[in-house]
Amino acid sequence: MSQSPDSRSLLSASSQLNLMEVESIDDKEFDIPQVDTPPTLESILSQMEEEEDPFVLEDTCLLNTDNMDAQSYDTSSLASSDSGDPAHLKRKRRTLDQNAAVHGSVLRLSLLKGISAQIVAAADKVDAGLPTAIAMSGVIAVGTSHGLALVFDTNQALRLCLGNKTTGAEFGAVSALSINHDCSRLLCGFAKGQITMWDLANGKLLRTITDAHPPGTAILHVKFTDDPTLAVCNDSGGSVFELTFRRVMGMRSCDSRCLFSGSKGEVCCIEPLRTPPDFRDHPITCYSLLAMASLTKILIIGLKPSLNVWMTLPYTKSDPSSVPQLAWQFVPVQKTVNPMLAFCKGDSVHFLLVKKEETGTIHVIKQRQLQLSCDIISLNWINSCSLVLLDSHEKLHVVDRPTQDVLETLDLEQVQLVYNSRHFKSLATGGNVSQALALVGEKACYQSLSSYAGQIVCLGTKSAHIMSLRNWKERLDCLLKQEHFTEALSLAWSFHEGTAKAVVGLHGDSQRRKAVISDKMVEILLHFTEYAVKKCPEQGKLQVMEQHFQEVVPVLVDYCLLLQKADLLFNQLYSRLVENMVAKGVFLESLESYIVANRLGHITTPVMKDLLAHYHDNDMMDSLERCIVHLDVTSLDIQQVVQVCWNNQLYDAVIYIFNRGMNDYITPMEKLFSVIGPRVREGRSLTGDDVVMGNKLLVYISCCLAGRAYPIGDIPEDLVVQVKYQVFEFLIRLHSGDSSQKEEVFPFIHTLLHFDTREFLNVLAMTFDDVQNDKQALEYQQRIVDILLQVMVDNPDFTPSQVGGLFTFLARQLAKPNNTLFVNRNLFDQVLEFLCCPDDDSRHTERQQVLLELLQVGGVVQFNEERLFTLAEKAKFYQICEFLYEQKHLYDRIVDCYLQDPLRKAEIFSYIHNLMSMPGYSSEEKLKVKEKVLQHMQELASLDPGKLADLVVWHFTEEVQTIISELQDDSLLFQFLRCLLESQEGSQSVSRLPLESELYELLLDLMCRFEPQELLKFLHTSQHYRLEEAIQITEKYHCNEAKAYLLEKKGDIPGAFAGLLQTLKERLDVLTAEMSGDIGGGVDGQDEEEADGEFTLTTVKSSLNQIILFCHRNCQNLDQEQRKDLWFPLLDTMMASQKEVMGLSDKHISDGLKEMTLKVLNCMSSFISLPAIIQQILQDPVYGRGKLAEIQGLILGMLDTFTYEQTLLETTTNLLNHDLHWSLAHLRSAVTRGLHPRQDCCNICLQHYKRKQDTSEEIIVFSCGHLYHLQCLEQKDCGWGVASEPQQPWRCYKCSSSHGGRGGACSEPNRSRSASLAQTQFSSGHQEKGAETHRKKVVAVATLDVQQELSWDHLRGLYRGPSRLSILSEVSHGQSSEKTGFLLPVQPESFHLKLAPPPLFEE
Repeated sequence: MSQSPDSRSLLSASSQLNLMEVESIDDKEFDIPQVDTPPTLESILSQMEEEEDPFVLEDTCLLNTDNMDAQSYDTSSLASSDSGDPAHLKRKRRTLDQNAAVHGSVLRLSLLKGISAQIVAAADKVDAGLPTAIAMSGVIAVGTSHGLALVFDTNQALRLCLGNKTTGAEFGAVSALSINHDCSRLLCGFAKGQITMWDLANGKLLRTITDAHPPGTAILHVKFTDDPTLAVCNDSGGSVFELTFRRVMGMRSCDSRCLFSGSKGEVCCIEPLRTPPDFRDHPITCYSLLAMASLTKILIIGLKPSLNVWMTLPYTKSDPSSVPQLAWQFVPVQKTVNPMLAFCKGDSVHFLLVKKEETGTIHVIKQRQLQLSCDIISLNWINSCSLVLLDSHEKLHVVDRPTQDVLETLDLEQVQLVYNSRHFKSLATGGNVSQALALVGEKACYQSLSSYAGQIVCLGTKSAHIMSLRNWKERLDCLLKQEHFTEALSLAWSFHEGTAKAVVGLHGDSQRRKAVISDKMVEILLHFTEYAVKKCPEQGKLQVMEQHFQEVVPVLVDYCLLLQKADLLFNQLYSRLVENMVAKGVFLESLESYIVANRLGHITTPVMKDLLAHYHDNDMMDSLERCIVHLDVTSLDIQQVVQVCWNNQLYDAVIYIFNRGMNDYITPMEKLFSVIGPRVREGRSLTGDDVVMGNKLLVYISCCLAGRAYPIGDIPEDLVVQVKYQVFEFLIRLHSGDSSQKEEVFPFIHTLLHFDTREFLNVLAMTFDDVQNDKQALEYQQRIVDILLQVMVDNPDFTPSQVGGLFTFLARQLAKPNNTLFVNRNLFDQVLEFLCCPDDDSRHTERQQVLLELLQVGGVVQFNEERLFTLAEKAKFYQICEFLYEQKHLYDRIVDCYLQDPLRKAEIFSYIHNLMSMPGYSSEEKLKVKEKVLQHMQELASLDPGKLADLVVWHFTEEVQTIISELQDDSLLFQFLRCLLESQEGSQSVSRLPLESELYELLLDLMCRFEPQELLKFLHTSQHYRLEEAIQITEKYHCNEAKAYLLEKKGDIPGAFAGLLQTLKERLDVLTAEMSGDIGGGVDGQDEEEADGEFTLTTVKSSLNQIILFCHRNCQNLDQEQRKDLWFPLLDTMMASQKEVMGLSDKHISDGLKEMTLKVLNCMSSFISLPAIIQQILQDPVYGRGKLAEIQGLILGMLDTFTYEQTLLETTTNLLNHDLHWSLAHLRSAVTRGLHPRQDCCNICLQHYKRKQDTSEEIIVFSCGHLYHLQCLEQKDCGWGVASEPQQPWRCYKCSSSHGGRGGACSEPNRSRSASLAQTQFSSGHQEKGAETHRKKVVAVATLDVQQELSWDHLRGLYRGPSRLSILSEVSHGQSSEKTGFLLPVQPESFHLKLAPPPLFEE
């Protein structure tokens, strides 16, 4: 029966090393014979599983297919189970995102149906128990919970059943298994600590080891080494032992040696270095290396020739429940093969490369670590580059070690993985293990996964699975079965380029591999094409069909071109796609990107014909042009393509075809000139297409003259010179081929000059730079220059800018050191006259700019300087004058140029600053410029006083007085000084100005005249003026507010107040005058007069507010009489104004004055007593006679304030009294309350309170319920006060001891909950007749202070809300902080105090 290449054996060749492209090891040497017929029971169980299993078998190519049913799982999932330990049910599971990289299905996970069936059958039929451990070598061994070991061959046939139920009852479950390298011996470790050795040839028990390690501990690991007489084991006590097997005179024995004691740190994982058959001669094997992982570190030791520790490495910080893992693998590094140890604990995998030095020592080199985002519980190598990791959520990760890429993630939920938690907890021996080891054991599954020769077997509670890497064809086929053609092609191309990971099954050299993969990709492409055509939706929207093919066709084209299979693309794939019109269109449109990228240069004639037709029919002419200029001309029908391109104005394509197809570089220019020439010559406005065509023509001429092809590439070297001469000849033609009588001479040069003079001259300039050593080209160059002069000079059709551009071009060419051109010098003078013509004011700026460019390229040597000065001044070319002055270093004259030039006046400040600041100018030159600037100060100040001030600060600080004297206009001087001194205020680095105080005072004087409203702001912000002089200036201009500020600053409070009051009086007089004028005015001006009155009232309010603020600021430092001197004149002034307006018609202004008067009263009440204010009002002559109706509002307002304050005081007093009464009543209730002792014995001596029946003894009971003898308390010194006091307050000894220390004074007596609220003393005696007379109840009278302190905490606990007094305090503070002493605007009737009643408590 035929076998698939990867189904030949359990020993996969994928684990073998491939160094430096050598041939891979053939799998045939590992072939295993087949079993004739599978067991009947197995077949029955397999059929049942097929019915129940929800997973679909994709491929069954692992072991021999005739004798084994292997069910494969793609990226599926698993949860697990621990045989006999229910802790696994509590483990959390979560889903992880699968790796999105295109690696395909890397790992094959297959169900071993034969072994799984035998496991289930053994449990049911012979009571073997659940599986507990598995090991794989040339055979597979499975241990069970009842002490049996089942041995299977590679065909899954059960060969041996080792042990029996009696052994299982004695030894417990099989906890560890190990097979030696030749599959002749099996070691079994048991949960109760025994170890047995079996002969796998005949199933004979060779050894039963019971004393290899301390009793009462389970075997966690038992491992053979390369030496068949040497093994190691690890028990649940964390110790490691070496087992040496001996046979002397037919007697088998075992010697045990402790390698690591669990008392120094518990080891939970061991891994000896097992050498593959191909590396048995490796020099490292003589050391018999053993890796051990404890809970805190990794150790590598050598067992031979003597015990030696080669490395110790502590872990980084990790979760205590993380499971340490170890795995060895021989890995090629730098052309040598050495063992590498992978170890992990948590989410980091570390790699240690172990090498043997020439000196005989072992050298351990740490490699780059792998960081994952999961907790790893199992670690296995599957080949020299790939690892298989299992995390705590039972997700399997296939990782490529060199790149650290996660190739695939599988879910092992269906496996129901077996955990070894029961053995780590040593439940069979009583569970005598440490908590740390038991915690690690929660996730331990060491015995559930076993790797050998590139395959990994894993054990579930009712099944066994095997994992191996898929070969490259199988990985592609998996994707193809799922119809993932794009991913399959991507993966195949990574195989082709050698970038794929975990590749299995590719043999031979690189070329052979690529050929094999290329054939496979062709097959996939054909299959993909058929699939795309068949799966295309036949009905539906056109957009849906287009989207379908847009996802397919570019992939087909891309991979055909990558494989260089253009014949496949155009013959086989296109012939299939052309059957669908949508597919055909998508195919033709997708070619554009590959043609433009130069990946596709040749197209077959039928496809090209279809391409032209499709692009033309769909109006995709720009795309067609881009394609044509990148295609091989030989694949084009030139006549057809030229006709299509010319009709659709595809000029780039026309030029490309003529150039490449016919080596004709002149015809395209003739055709373009025939289109654009007439329009340019006739002076018609050019359309956008005309401009594009003209620009293309200029670029084409430039490319031809420079030896470059248009639009891309280069002209063939043998044609470069010929093409250049042809273009020159074409340009200097006297007439065109179809010339008419009206045509001007040199029509082509004429057309280009009119189209864009500057760009045409730039093209010629680039060409002239490249023809220095070509005599023929130099002649053409001179000829073109002569034609340009002939055409442009004295031709009114050209603007000054165009003519100037020509002479600028000529000047640049003449200025070159190797110049060979000849130009008549008189022409330059002629151009100068033309540009400087004073009679022509048109294009003034343009002509000046052209002449400046001409001078800057060296044309100045060709002009007479005096004549040039004269012409420039007449034409007002100030930039020309500046250029000439700069050549002569006459920088002071340049200042005049700037001042005379209206366009550049504002730039003069920057010019002067740069010249004065920058080095390179002599002191004499700077001095001349400074003198020139001083002469024009008036003009500069009128231009921009701010910039002039900045200039003065930086460069003219010593000349400030001179500048001020030069400025005759006071307004201009004011603006300049303000800018100057403001910049001086803001700058810290510049030097101070001379006579600074005088400057500030001059500015103050000018400000009083021009901007008095800014005066106060200036006085506040500036500190450089002198106080006395400033006062005189403000007094001079009657600026009372500013004067008041200065007097207040000086300390003259009365003088400042007098000035402010005078201002207020003047404004009140104006208001009164306006109101008096309103009475005599007519109706017409009434609205205007009302507006004026409103404005004047506003100014009065502003002035009054200013005075009130002034009084508030200064009253704090004045006595009562001085305060009266401020407030009473202000009040008198306001009352007098009310008297003057009394009886006038304007009620609004009258009410405003009353409101302002009330405001004065409110404010002054904070500083002056109310009786004094009332007396002042009554003494006023205004109110001294008649009734009090006029001051009724003022008096009522004051009375309202008094009423409110009286109500508030009475309410507060009532609240305080009520709160005090409630507190004292509650305190009295607490003090007089009876006490109930918790027990009838003293809490100090622990004796009954009636210790002696014949004597009376005082006892004390506290509110906490504790009872004491008086003598006991006195001995413990539990009193608060002095011991000699007759009525000593006591404290509870037990409570005070628990809070503040034993027998000492309580640190916080007022906070102790055990302090007595009532202390009652009893006298105990006999319970006989008349005993009542001997027992007396004494109530201890507590002092008020002590009891208040003791009960304070209790009261606070009962009443936790804010007190009503504090609420009122906050209200009072809020009102006072808002407006101190002001009368409340609300009436007493509208003010309600919301007071809550006191809380009620049940006694």
